[in-house]
Amino acid sequence: MHQMRLATVSDAAAIAELFLAARAHSIETIPPVVGNYDRAFPWLESRIKKGDPCWVMQDSIGLSALMLLEPGWIDQLYVRPDVIGQGLGTRLLDKAKETMPSGLRLWTFQSNVRAQNFYEQRGFVAVEWTDGSGNEEREPDVRYVWSGVGDCVDTSVL
Repeated sequence: MHQMRLATVSDAAAIAELFLAARAHSIETIPPVVGNYDRAFPWLESRIKKGDPCWVMQDSIGLSALMLLEPGWIDQLYVRPDVIGQGLGTRLLDKAKETMPSGLRLWTFQSNVRAQNFYEQRGFVAVEWTDGSGNEEREPDVRYVWSGVGDCVDTSVL
């Protein structure tokens, strides 16, 4: 059973470990993280301290998924490798849509076809492709938009 809740500052270490484990597991499809735990932990801790909502899911082993939000954006969404495919990402995405019903945006790497399929199956539309010069990994990425509940938005202007 995976319980969803808002993270607290005391979760920051476990969130950093989950973030790094999920990224390492996906090394075949996304570039490695720039930095290590000593960089990820303070960054995630500071985001939680400043009030950016970080939703986590937890099971008997520990944290199983995380989603870091900022106004109008999904900043990070990762699932622990051993529970991928169990619907945790969908549950978190549904929480984001509930939290921000007027619309959401996110970036994913162009090489991450699995993530692109995941978001497209859940109503997101690709609206921008870049050469990666704007992200710290310097890898081509794509911006997705979900236009919100009941809205029909011209995504060409987003």
